[in-house]
Amino acid sequence: MSLSIACAQVNPTVGDVRGNLTIVRRARDEAAALGTDLVVLPELVLVGYPPEDLVLRPALVEATSAALLELQRESSQGLPGLIVTLPWAADGHVYNAVALVADGRVELRFKHELPNYGVFDEKRIFAAGPLPTPVYFRGHAIGLPVCEDIWKPDVVAHLAHAGAELLMVPNGSPFEVEKFHTRLDRARQRVSECALPLLYVNQVGGQDELVFDGGSFAINRDGSLAHLLPFWQEALAIVTWDKSAGQWRGGDTLRQAEGPRLEAVYHAMMLGLRDYVRKNGFRGVVLGLSGGIDSALTAAVAVDALGGERVRGVRLPSRFTSQASLDDATESAGALGMRLETISIEAPVQAVETALAPLFSGRARDVTEENLQARARGIVLMAMSNKFGELLVTTGNKSEMSVGYATLYGDMCGGYSVLKDVYKTEVYALSRWRNEHVPEGALGPAGQVIPTSSLTKAPTAELRPNQTDQDSLPPYDTLDAILGELVENERSVDQIVALGFARDVVTRVQRLLYSAEYKRRQAPPGVKITRKSFGRDRRYPMTNAFCER
Repeated sequence: MSLSIACAQVNPTVGDVRGNLTIVRRARDEAAALGTDLVVLPELVLVGYPPEDLVLRPALVEATSAALLELQRESSQGLPGLIVTLPWAADGHVYNAVALVADGRVELRFKHELPNYGVFDEKRIFAAGPLPTPVYFRGHAIGLPVCEDIWKPDVVAHLAHAGAELLMVPNGSPFEVEKFHTRLDRARQRVSECALPLLYVNQVGGQDELVFDGGSFAINRDGSLAHLLPFWQEALAIVTWDKSAGQWRGGDTLRQAEGPRLEAVYHAMMLGLRDYVRKNGFRGVVLGLSGGIDSALTAAVAVDALGGERVRGVRLPSRFTSQASLDDATESAGALGMRLETISIEAPVQAVETALAPLFSGRARDVTEENLQARARGIVLMAMSNKFGELLVTTGNKSEMSVGYATLYGDMCGGYSVLKDVYKTEVYALSRWRNEHVPEGALGPAGQVIPTSSLTKAPTAELRPNQTDQDSLPPYDTLDAILGELVENERSVDQIVALGFARDVVTRVQRLLYSAEYKRRQAPPGVKITRKSFGRDRRYPMTNAFCER
């Protein structure tokens, strides 16, 4: 006895119900051509994940319900059964629902465990369903826990007690570094507890700050990994479950295969940017190309994601811009095969300084005049974005955003940030990695695409003579280590000092971190990489007088 089940790892778009319905039909028809019995798709595939407050719009819920009815009518044509997920209104509530669509009928179950931490706030928009019972497909009892339902034991235990033979789990699990092992461990825990095999179907693609990495898998009842789908790309794989001596098995043991950390982070940035541009209808991207490491890496990601013809770099020299920086920007653009423009900001900066001169008379030059340069660059880049329909991509990194080393309405201008959740030290590591590797699916060239000088010179904003970042900040290896403890691990000053860091440095970094919250609230969205990305993962007040030792 066997069941042939297609695992459809797809890339839906939030709110595009008709487009997502087309994706479901395409997966169903492809699976039908392969003689498959059942197709399992990711969480909330008909509306896209996460839909956030869109599901509070009755018209959206009605549209997804209508799409489900279309699939139900078509299911009587001898096509494979479907496991699809959607928001469903019933009894005055909206549920995160999973539906078995097969042989002209629909059977619904509701997600029981609603995540309400990190980037998730499903309790805001969904009602929790009761503990689900199995659905029956061609004589077999199938449990349909949805995503968070397998992160705790209750739902799976209830399904096993009710007679489930197999677990099919639709997921919308966003990427963060090293999370795949956590998913696999949780799934194995549930399999071990209930002695049931499990198919875990994740989505792939970018949605605002979140990126979904795919990596769907099947686990046998002994905990062995039977199948693993690719990361970072759509895929449809057939898992044939064979029943022998009353036990189901989905294949032979497979060696776990996930890419290294730097490769995963680079893919996340590339896919996040590509889908943000594609799903929001931009023609391409524009970015300031300064010759520094941040803009060089951002340009490389953009070219890999979109192709050189859709990426426009702009050199924006002032009186303090060195020839070496101009040369590095030229080298970077040339290596990547992207367009490069040069627009001097000297005249607009002088015009603003002249206008302000009577008011500023008698006061020394300070950061005010430095910020005028950054803001002049922002005006030029935003004008180009408006005129050419290109997304302005900012180039700041997480270290800078943590301590406020960025200019509001200047270098923070833009619609999307590739490096927002990447610390400066990892910017260097990613740049060296990209010079040695071409990511799968990248549209950029092989070879060295990040100039050697950009990797070796001291970082500088070039807003005054001989300026370097370390004039204002601790060395980045020290800064990033302290920030990692403050942000990712939520350690106190005393705890970080106990690790060997100077107290005055730690307290200064903590003060900068807290005081920059108002800037981060106004920063563009960017790709989530870590456990504690700024924004939905870490929601601190802008007015904050707390400062622990």
